[in-house]
Amino acid sequence: MATKVVMEALSPTMEEGRLVEWKKQEGEPVAVGDVLAEVETDKAVMELVARAGGTLLKHIVEAGSTVPVSEPVAVIGEPGEDGGGDGNRGSKVNGQRGGGGGKTPAPAEAQGTQPAPDRNQPTSMPPAPPAQAATESRAASARPAATVSPPAAAVAQAGGRVKASPLARRIAAERGVDLGGVSGTGPEGRIVARDLEEAGAGAQPGAVLPLPTSRRGPPAPGAEQSYTDVPLTQIRKTIARRLAQSIGPIPTFYLTSEVDMERAWEARESLRAATEANVSFNDIIIKAVAMALRQHPACNAWWQDDHIRYWNDVHVSMAVAVEEGLITPVIRNTDQKVLREIAAESKDLAARARERRLKPEEYTGGTFSVSNLGMLDIDEFTAVINPPEAGILAVGRIVQKPVAENGQVVLRRRMRLTMSCDHRVIDGATGAQFLQTLKGMLENPLALVW
Repeated sequence: MATKVVMEALSPTMEEGRLVEWKKQEGEPVAVGDVLAEVETDKAVMELVARAGGTLLKHIVEAGSTVPVSEPVAVIGEPGEDGGGDGNRGSKVNGQRGGGGGKTPAPAEAQGTQPAPDRNQPTSMPPAPPAQAATESRAASARPAATVSPPAAAVAQAGGRVKASPLARRIAAERGVDLGGVSGTGPEGRIVARDLEEAGAGAQPGAVLPLPTSRRGPPAPGAEQSYTDVPLTQIRKTIARRLAQSIGPIPTFYLTSEVDMERAWEARESLRAATEANVSFNDIIIKAVAMALRQHPACNAWWQDDHIRYWNDVHVSMAVAVEEGLITPVIRNTDQKVLREIAAESKDLAARARERRLKPEEYTGGTFSVSNLGMLDIDEFTAVINPPEAGILAVGRIVQKPVAENGQVVLRRRMRLTMSCDHRVIDGATGAQFLQTLKGMLENPLALVW
């Protein structure tokens, strides 16, 4: 009996997926657990695996198609068996027999995935918060474009197919880059987006290709088209949907405080000199936020429509800009980790976030978020809350400025912090007290190791 392969819910918030690339072709043998295709979800690029063995009889959808969860995408069966895959009566869906014509949704157990947790039931792992969008930075638009003269050849799959991530393939197509001449630094030699940027940096003058169409400026006079339409990616769809859920319904207020970072600056320099530890200011801020949340649990909370959930564990989400938007990997039990652990984990999570290789449990379940644009010379901004979280901290740059101290004007390193608060959960005084504690920790960094 033929078995239909359906689009599985590969993340807790996934409603549809874009089938990026088929890994198994029609007529090829398939074993349980084999990777059939790569699927772009709302957060990452993940693998769709076979739940039944046999022969891949038919691709119901083509690569590049966007398919709702539970809709069929392929048929597995025995050689010579009918691979109609059009909802015929009696076919099986991932091992479960369908009851009649039309589409047959597969239960979560048959798909091999767990359903999203009930927001109204206590859980040890919180349900998925969304990708936070308003603080998104498109710094990549300032990078050099890729070129046609990279130094080394890419690693190819059997049959001569070049290994490349879906994002790298899209960028290469937009810029006219031959992936066969690009050296890959991703897993198993796979070409990733950064390889195209690095290839551009080493090119001969005059060999630079146009930027992707989605980032081009106004068209030149006389151009055939006056605009370019770029289809939404899954992550951009999610960002747009979550923005509408956050900005409109949530009554948000903002609190801004300026912090003296002179001692934190000195502490970081001393730490790096003594241990060669690559600790960033963002790592220090994340640690301080976690410890301040421990003292102010009213800010470590979720709005749950008919109740407020106050978390006993502190899981800090950090906003990471990716090529197509923003994602918030989570450092779990942040208050219990020392700086070197936070530094190592944050760098690993950020790197895999940019490659769209995070697991769902690595970007879901945050209890409070931090978004830092200081490295992009932003002094101050307001960030959009990640529902159901009740707060997010926006971090500006550290800059020297004249301040009054003991009747004298001196230069001090200062940094501005702005906290966005869901007023249904956090009152003004509650948020102000949290910021006051956070400021004290950053101005006296020994408090972070007390």
